[in-house]
Amino acid sequence: MKPAPTETPGATPQVYRGAVIGSGGIARSAHLPAFRQGGGVRDRIEIVALVDAADDVRPIEGLPVPLFRRREDVDRVGPIDFIDVCTPTASHLDVVLWALERGFDVLCEKPVALTHAEATRIADAARAHGCVVMPCHQYRYNPAWMQVRDWLRDGMIGRWHLAEFAVYRQVADPGSRPEPRPWRGASSASRGGVLLDHGTHLIYQVLDVAGIPSAVRSWTGRLVHQEYDVEDTAALVLEYPDRAAVMFLTWAARHRENRIRFVGETGMIEWVGGELRLERDGRVDRYDFTRELDKASYWRWFACLFQDFIAAMDRRDGEPFLQDIANVAGVLELAYEASGSAGQVPTPAPV
Repeated sequence: MKPAPTETPGATPQVYRGAVIGSGGIARSAHLPAFRQGGGVRDRIEIVALVDAADDVRPIEGLPVPLFRRREDVDRVGPIDFIDVCTPTASHLDVVLWALERGFDVLCEKPVALTHAEATRIADAARAHGCVVMPCHQYRYNPAWMQVRDWLRDGMIGRWHLAEFAVYRQVADPGSRPEPRPWRGASSASRGGVLLDHGTHLIYQVLDVAGIPSAVRSWTGRLVHQEYDVEDTAALVLEYPDRAAVMFLTWAARHRENRIRFVGETGMIEWVGGELRLERDGRVDRYDFTRELDKASYWRWFACLFQDFIAAMDRRDGEPFLQDIANVAGVLELAYEASGSAGQVPTPAPV
């Protein structure tokens, strides 16, 4: 097990050396800017290598580090403390387990695991080697969502009983390499469609405010993008004894939009586009989060997440993250099982 850093009053905090595996869109637009610019991050993290097997990968301007084709080559840059996994979903389990076997801490893009069995393998390896594994659940650090959580915690709408989430997109995000079929639309790379891609974020958000559901219902289908071999649309219901969370996600819309609504005994919280609304006592208060929700600001959410990763490495405590990974994986597994086995009642034939 890795020992916790020795704390000496006045000593300079440890700088952690990391390698980024996968240099696509999320690495370039969010992870690397957060490492290089984030307060509380840039002085504690040093990225010393990139790994990307693609022959046509571009170097990253202003980042003078080696670009390797094989992950094993990171040994050539000296000691490594952590690996940041920014590869497509299908490789996550393999890369995470490889890193843990080598004693590296791990940051990993979502979802880290898709089933309870996968989450258990990761947790067992992390504990055996004394390593921290943190999922990139960056929507927790979205300023609008943080405000929603504060309002719910403070009882601003009383006890809430209904949550509604909707994500509308026209296509799957193509990433940094637009192709006729983006990697998110190919099961060999993504392992799932819109439920996995966008749904993971919504699932951990609901778990944060409601806990583990008592039942999961779902439907998945392909409505428009026949070139994909994963679902482009999904509906999900997380049931609780006294409340429900309903989700609708699609890559088959005519426009891009996000909606969240919480209905409570004494009011309602609604988030539409960049505006957050709090309705109570016959009054609606409106708050503009447009700037904070712009894609150019996403790296700041990651910077906050990376601060928590650094703190966990300092403490040598990754248990909350392992539970987080397991909880999300459990709901994803149930959702896909439910979508494949839900009973259907055919409509009667016309008279």
